[in-house]
Amino acid sequence: MVSTGERPSARGSGDVADLVGRARTGDARAVARLISLVEDASPLLREVMAALVPHTGHAQIVGVTGSPGVGKSTCTSALVTALRTAGKRVGVLAVDPSSPFSGGALLGDRIRMQDHALDDDVFIRSMATRGQLGGLAWSTPQALRVLDAAGCDVVIVETVGVGQSEIEIASLADTTLVLVAPGMGDGIQAAKAGILEIGDIYLVNKADREGADNVRRDLRAMLTPAERADDGWQPPVLKTVASSGEGMDEVAGALARHASWLETSGVLTTRRTRRARAEVEALAVTALRERWGDVGGRSELDDLAAAVAAGETDPYAASDRLLESFAD
Repeated sequence: MVSTGERPSARGSGDVADLVGRARTGDARAVARLISLVEDASPLLREVMAALVPHTGHAQIVGVTGSPGVGKSTCTSALVTALRTAGKRVGVLAVDPSSPFSGGALLGDRIRMQDHALDDDVFIRSMATRGQLGGLAWSTPQALRVLDAAGCDVVIVETVGVGQSEIEIASLADTTLVLVAPGMGDGIQAAKAGILEIGDIYLVNKADREGADNVRRDLRAMLTPAERADDGWQPPVLKTVASSGEGMDEVAGALARHASWLETSGVLTTRRTRRARAEVEALAVTALRERWGDVGGRSELDDLAAAVAAGETDPYAASDRLLESFAD
């Protein structure tokens, strides 16, 4: 079901409990409102996250990344079809570039994946990056928590396609799908982009084009000697034609095998702990910035920076002073 994208009207504890309860039953409107609370950084967000956490940790988070033009949106749609055939409930977060005028998603979820718009077991939502680097919106981790708590078996995060910075998806997903396509650059360029380090499953999409077998062979050759932090998983390289659905059942099978391996190897716990650490750190840094007044107007940080620029103090002493201010 495509998200309505309407803004939330929750006002307090009772409203949050009601929204969470309805989202747990698969109410698409409640899920949409919770994600809107996340995107708007609502004052109720702490309460929302506290209510959701006991119901999370069940969904497989799948990142879909690759250079612009490789067919990520088409592949995501075809993968949703394959997962639904397997009886999975699916959530999709399509992270779009931001409109410079409204700050909202530029492409929009209504243009995407219309084949699934009437399926109550598919929730699709576009999120704007709002200038965030790395191909992801700042609120993506918390939006994922909403979909996880809402009972999705698999949540797919499709990134904007901004090139090398998309490696951020690997820190967010349990399983990362990397798409390449014939004619989109040689294997050396793929290696430079860092995709050999982030991918768990590689898809040579648009495999009906000339050169697909060469791309697959080159990727396999480069992956064989690649040093990976998670020993024991050899990333498969699969051929797909997402526009026709060809090869997508194999992709769904590879996702299931990787989920099983993550669980039995203990790597799933390691990845999710690393993800939680990054999220906690980001929230703490944001809170510290708010405390030292680095949100509009002149702050203590500005005064210290001016002193450093004027040669009145050094940056280490200035940072010590900034930290000391929290104890005052």
